[in-house]
Amino acid sequence: MKKSRFETWRDAFQNVVREQSVSAPLKAASLTQDLKTWTSCLTSGVVASCHHLGWLAAAKGHPLDMHPKPGKEYLNIDVMAFSGAPIAGRWRLPIAAFELENRRTDDRVGYSLWKLLCLRTELRVVFAFRRDWEESRRSVDAIGRDVIGSLAVAERMGITGETVLIIGNRGDGESFPWGYFKVWLLDTNVGRFEKIS
Repeated sequence: MKKSRFETWRDAFQNVVREQSVSAPLKAASLTQDLKTWTSCLTSGVVASCHHLGWLAAAKGHPLDMHPKPGKEYLNIDVMAFSGAPIAGRWRLPIAAFELENRRTDDRVGYSLWKLLCLRTELRVVFAFRRDWEESRRSVDAIGRDVIGSLAVAERMGITGETVLIIGNRGDGESFPWGYFKVWLLDTNVGRFEKIS
Protein backbone atom coordinates (compact mmCIF):
# COMPACT_ATOMS: atom_id res chain seq x y z
CA MET A 1 0.00 0.00 0.00
CA LYS A 2 1.39 3.39 -1.01
CA LYS A 3 2.20 5.79 1.82
CA SER A 4 0.42 9.12 1.99
CA ARG A 5 2.35 12.37 1.61
CA PHE A 6 2.17 12.83 5.39
CA GLU A 7 3.41 9.31 6.17
CA THR A 8 6.33 9.74 3.79
CA TRP A 9 7.28 13.09 5.35
CA ARG A 10 6.75 11.82 8.93
CA ASP A 11 9.21 8.96 8.35
CA ALA A 12 11.84 11.44 7.14
CA PHE A 13 11.11 13.82 10.03
CA GLN A 14 11.40 11.05 12.63
CA ASN A 15 14.76 10.04 11.19
CA VAL A 16 15.99 13.64 11.41
CA VAL A 17 14.89 14.20 15.02
CA ARG A 18 16.63 10.98 16.08
CA GLU A 19 19.96 12.50 15.05
CA GLN A 20 21.84 13.71 18.14
CA SER A 21 22.65 17.07 16.52
CA VAL A 22 18.90 17.78 16.26
CA SER A 23 17.46 15.84 19.21
CA ALA A 24 19.79 17.16 21.94
CA PRO A 25 19.08 20.90 21.48
CA LEU A 26 15.39 20.27 20.74
CA LYS A 27 14.99 18.20 23.91
CA ALA A 28 16.87 20.79 26.00
CA ALA A 29 14.71 23.61 24.64
CA SER A 30 11.58 21.57 25.36
CA LEU A 31 12.54 20.76 28.94
CA THR A 32 13.39 24.38 29.74
CA GLN A 33 10.43 25.65 27.69
CA ASP A 34 12.77 27.90 25.69
CA LEU A 35 10.30 28.15 22.84
CA LYS A 36 12.37 30.52 20.69
CA THR A 37 15.17 27.93 20.55
CA TRP A 38 12.58 25.15 20.22
CA THR A 39 11.18 26.84 17.11
CA SER A 40 14.63 27.40 15.60
CA CYS A 41 15.66 23.75 16.16
CA LEU A 42 12.35 22.47 14.88
CA THR A 43 12.57 24.68 11.77
CA SER A 44 15.97 23.19 10.93
CA GLY A 45 14.58 19.69 11.51
CA VAL A 46 11.58 20.26 9.25
CA VAL A 47 13.79 21.71 6.50
CA ALA A 48 16.19 18.76 6.80
CA SER A 49 13.30 16.29 6.58
CA CYS A 50 12.14 17.95 3.37
CA HIS A 51 15.65 17.77 1.93
CA HIS A 52 15.79 14.04 2.76
CA LEU A 53 12.79 13.60 0.46
CA GLY A 54 14.37 15.61 -2.34
CA TRP A 55 12.07 18.57 -1.72
CA LEU A 56 13.23 22.17 -1.86
CA ALA A 57 12.39 24.08 1.32
CA ALA A 58 12.33 27.75 2.25
CA ALA A 59 12.35 29.01 5.85
CA LYS A 60 13.93 31.62 8.09
CA GLY A 61 17.64 30.87 7.96
CA HIS A 62 17.09 28.62 4.93
CA PRO A 63 16.67 30.84 1.85
CA LEU A 64 15.56 29.42 -1.47
CA ASP A 65 16.22 31.07 -4.82
CA MET A 66 14.29 28.84 -7.22
CA HIS A 67 11.50 31.35 -7.92
CA PRO A 68 12.09 34.61 -9.76
CA LYS A 69 11.71 36.16 -6.29
CA PRO A 70 14.12 34.48 -3.84
CA GLY A 71 12.75 34.10 -0.34
CA LYS A 72 12.86 32.59 3.11
CA GLU A 73 9.27 32.65 4.30
CA TYR A 74 7.03 32.65 1.25
CA LEU A 75 3.56 34.04 2.05
CA ASN A 76 4.72 34.45 5.65
CA ILE A 77 4.61 30.65 6.12
CA ASP A 78 7.34 29.30 8.42
CA VAL A 79 8.45 26.47 6.10
CA MET A 80 7.26 25.89 2.57
CA ALA A 81 8.34 22.86 0.55
CA PHE A 82 8.37 22.35 -3.20
CA SER A 83 8.98 19.32 -5.37
CA GLY A 84 12.56 19.05 -6.53
CA ALA A 85 11.45 17.56 -9.86
CA PRO A 86 12.04 19.69 -12.96
CA ILE A 87 9.11 21.80 -14.19
CA ALA A 88 8.47 23.70 -17.39
CA GLY A 89 7.84 27.12 -15.82
CA ARG A 90 9.51 29.29 -13.23
CA TRP A 91 6.80 29.26 -10.54
CA ARG A 92 6.15 26.12 -8.49
CA LEU A 93 3.21 25.57 -6.19
CA PRO A 94 4.10 24.17 -2.75
CA ILE A 95 3.56 20.51 -1.99
CA ALA A 96 3.79 21.05 1.77
CA ALA A 97 3.54 23.95 4.21
CA PHE A 98 4.47 24.02 7.89
CA GLU A 99 3.71 26.48 10.67
CA LEU A 100 5.71 26.22 13.89
CA GLU A 101 3.77 28.06 16.55
CA ASN A 102 5.60 28.71 19.80
CA ARG A 103 2.95 30.90 21.39
CA ARG A 104 0.83 29.14 23.95
CA THR A 105 -2.60 30.48 23.11
CA ASP A 106 -5.01 28.31 21.18
CA ASP A 107 -6.06 31.36 19.16
CA ARG A 108 -2.53 31.77 17.83
CA VAL A 109 -2.26 28.08 16.90
CA GLY A 110 -5.73 28.34 15.36
CA TYR A 111 -4.55 31.28 13.27
CA SER A 112 -1.59 29.21 12.03
CA LEU A 113 -3.99 26.41 11.10
CA TRP A 114 -6.32 28.84 9.32
CA LYS A 115 -3.38 30.26 7.33
CA LEU A 116 -2.46 26.80 6.10
CA LEU A 117 -6.06 25.93 5.25
CA CYS A 118 -6.04 28.91 2.88
CA LEU A 119 -3.30 27.21 0.82
CA ARG A 120 -3.79 24.71 -1.97
CA THR A 121 -1.17 22.13 -1.06
CA GLU A 122 -0.94 18.38 -0.50
CA LEU A 123 0.29 18.58 3.09
CA ARG A 124 -0.31 21.12 5.87
CA VAL A 125 1.36 20.67 9.26
CA VAL A 126 1.01 22.89 12.32
CA PHE A 127 3.42 22.32 15.21
CA ALA A 128 2.71 23.64 18.69
CA PHE A 129 4.09 23.14 22.19
CA ARG A 130 2.16 22.33 25.34
CA ARG A 131 3.40 21.42 28.83
CA ASP A 132 1.78 17.98 28.97
CA TRP A 133 -0.44 15.49 27.20
CA GLU A 134 -3.70 16.67 28.80
CA GLU A 135 -3.09 20.29 27.81
CA SER A 136 -2.24 19.09 24.28
CA ARG A 137 -5.52 17.18 23.97
CA ARG A 138 -7.59 20.12 25.24
CA SER A 139 -5.86 22.48 22.79
CA VAL A 140 -6.47 20.22 19.79
CA ASP A 141 -10.15 19.88 20.72
CA ALA A 142 -10.56 23.65 21.17
CA ILE A 143 -8.68 24.55 17.98
CA GLY A 144 -10.65 22.00 15.97
CA ARG A 145 -13.99 23.27 17.30
CA ASP A 146 -13.02 26.89 16.70
CA VAL A 147 -11.35 26.71 13.28
CA ILE A 148 -12.83 23.63 11.61
CA GLY A 149 -16.18 24.23 13.29
CA SER A 150 -16.31 27.70 11.69
CA LEU A 151 -16.28 26.24 8.18
CA ALA A 152 -19.41 25.51 6.20
CA VAL A 153 -19.74 21.82 5.33
CA ALA A 154 -18.95 22.56 1.67
CA GLU A 155 -15.81 24.49 2.69
CA ARG A 156 -14.67 21.68 4.97
CA MET A 157 -15.31 19.01 2.35
CA GLY A 158 -13.43 21.11 -0.19
CA ILE A 159 -10.19 20.84 1.79
CA THR A 160 -7.83 18.68 -0.23
CA GLY A 161 -4.62 17.04 0.91
CA GLU A 162 -3.77 16.21 4.50
CA THR A 163 -3.96 18.60 7.45
CA VAL A 164 -2.07 17.66 10.60
CA LEU A 165 -1.56 19.08 14.09
CA ILE A 166 1.62 17.94 15.86
CA ILE A 167 2.00 18.88 19.51
CA GLY A 168 5.31 18.55 21.31
CA ASN A 169 5.24 18.54 25.09
CA ARG A 170 7.68 18.09 27.89
CA GLY A 171 5.55 15.47 29.63
CA ASP A 172 7.25 12.69 27.64
CA GLY A 173 10.60 14.45 27.39
CA GLU A 174 12.42 11.60 29.10
CA SER A 175 11.60 9.34 26.14
CA PHE A 176 12.57 11.91 23.53
CA PRO A 177 12.05 11.75 20.59
CA TRP A 178 9.68 8.76 20.96
CA GLY A 179 6.42 9.77 22.53
CA TYR A 180 7.35 13.45 22.52
CA PHE A 181 5.30 14.44 19.48
CA LYS A 182 1.60 13.63 19.44
CA VAL A 183 -0.11 13.71 16.04
CA TRP A 184 -3.69 14.47 15.00
CA LEU A 185 -4.98 14.22 11.40
CA LEU A 186 -7.98 16.21 10.21
CA ASP A 187 -10.91 14.04 9.14
CA THR A 188 -12.83 16.34 6.81
CA ASN A 189 -15.83 13.97 6.77
CA VAL A 190 -16.58 14.44 10.47
CA GLY A 191 -14.88 17.83 10.87
CA ARG A 192 -12.48 17.02 13.68
CA PHE A 193 -8.90 16.01 14.35
CA GLU A 194 -8.34 12.32 15.07
CA LYS A 195 -5.29 11.22 17.08
CA ILE A 196 -3.02 8.93 15.07
CA SER A 197 0.05 8.70 17.34
